[in-house]
Amino acid sequence: MKIIIRYFFKGLRLILGPILLFWDGITSPSGIKRSTDAQQEIDEQTKQLALYHFKTCPFCIKTRREMKRLSLNIEKRDVQNNEEHKRALLEEGGQIKVPCLRIEESEGNSVWMYESEAIIKYLQSRFS
Repeated sequence: MKIIIRYFFKGLRLILGPILLFWDGITSPSGIKRSTDAQQEIDEQTKQLALYHFKTCPFCIKTRREMKRLSLNIEKRDVQNNEEHKRALLEEGGQIKVPCLRIEESEGNSVWMYESEAIIKYLQSRFS
């Protein structure tokens, strides 16, 4: 029974994934317009951030859309297709759950933030 359920959801992802990506592409929000200096400052701050994600995960799409709306150039790390990123997420973050925002603090510590709503609120409070 488990194998039937697993293949059902794999098939569902194969069908819905491209639809979600297409819809995201045609309804993509426009980003905030900033002066060149202000955008460079934001880009410098976002170098300490990395988003671990699956390409077709609805919660990841939601988070990436907010990043685009805020004009944030955050490095995206595809956990589904890159074993190195998947291993880092598990070993350093503690679990393979996406989306996950890795925040490198000035002291050298890393904070791993899970949950799309928490990530979006953090980005809005820091970059709006």
